[in-house]
Amino acid sequence: MKTEIKKLMGLVAVAVVGSVALVGCSKSEPVKEPGVAEKAGAALDRAAAKTVEVATNVAQKAKEGAKDAAAATKDVTGQALEKTGEALEKAGSAVEKTGENMQK
Repeated sequence: MKTEIKKLMGLVAVAVVGSVALVGCSKSEPVKEPGVAEKAGAALDRAAAKTVEVATNVAQKAKEGAKDAAAATKDVTGQALEKTGEALEKAGSAVEKTGENMQK
């Protein structure tokens, strides 16, 4: 996902630089209506804003998923610890009983 965003941002950067180069090299008279380069620049701005919005949403969902996974892992770890404690208690009782039997 990160590589896709990086590629998209790279393409946006190249397009912006290309647009600026085209506008900077133009020697035509100023036009009252936006030109092709201005329209392309505006479209790039909207695409970049949408990309940031989508990336932010994806990051938020990933963060929430990580929190859920951490909580689930914590619950499972707690259960495993509890079972281990119970097994140790049983083993301790068995050792104690064996010791009592040896003393007889």
